[in-house]
Amino acid sequence: MTDRPLTLMAVHAHPDDEATGTGGILARYAAEGIRTVLVTCTDGRCGDGPGGVKPGDPGHDPAAVASMRRQELKASCDVLKVSDLEMLDYADSGMAGWPSNEAPESFWQTPVEEGAARLAELMRHYRPDVVVTYDENGFYGHPDHIQAHRITMAALEMTTLTPKVYWTTMPRSMMQRFAETMREFGEDTPEPDPAEAAAMAEIGLPDDEITTWVDTTAFSGQKFDALAAHASQGENIFFLRMGKERFGELMGMETFVRVKDTTNAAVPENDLFAGLR
Repeated sequence: MTDRPLTLMAVHAHPDDEATGTGGILARYAAEGIRTVLVTCTDGRCGDGPGGVKPGDPGHDPAAVASMRRQELKASCDVLKVSDLEMLDYADSGMAGWPSNEAPESFWQTPVEEGAARLAELMRHYRPDVVVTYDENGFYGHPDHIQAHRITMAALEMTTLTPKVYWTTMPRSMMQRFAETMREFGEDTPEPDPAEAAAMAEIGLPDDEITTWVDTTAFSGQKFDALAAHASQGENIFFLRMGKERFGELMGMETFVRVKDTTNAAVPENDLFAGLR
């Protein structure tokens, strides 16, 4: 036995990603006395500026946006009771196809080995029992999400650690409910072209392929407040429009695929720390 606390490490691409996909588990496990470590890979400079000014538009100051989003991230971590925040501070690469993808200092252009070495150092320091990040497609194809996946898996190979490793996902049944809720709240969703529709259909997994269902309903209020802390990005955060009650109904379950494990805990499981306590 050891006095070292059980530790969860979540590796995310941008400020606000921590709340959307893992706000519930960060809050829940913090409340259970588990050390929660958030690694945010980019500075978020490709987000909206004050007043909703978009990247590339007049008045959008990437450095100022990055500074603002750093403060919002810290506020979100306070809400979720995150034990330790680590920022790698790579330049946000923006959405797929943006010119910012090609910037030499962008996360997308960073050699995987470089980012992985930095992350491996953090892993050796915190010695996480559970590591959470995205799948190989970054859930929906965002370059920085894909890169976060790549450096996380490479960093694990650079260490001798054997944590349980999970990729965030969403069951297809939940994706359907999400689409219905968007229509209910009047979200204007233009009909995608066939290629986009086919790509969207591949997001998430069939319900029976989800290995881990973690009920975070009791912490959905914290998750909502953490999202709200990213006020500058509010225009892009659809979930805030539905209010806390509906948000909890839709977003109270967080789901994952377990991809590395030495505990032999049975699946499906309802606890990322199954087999560890």
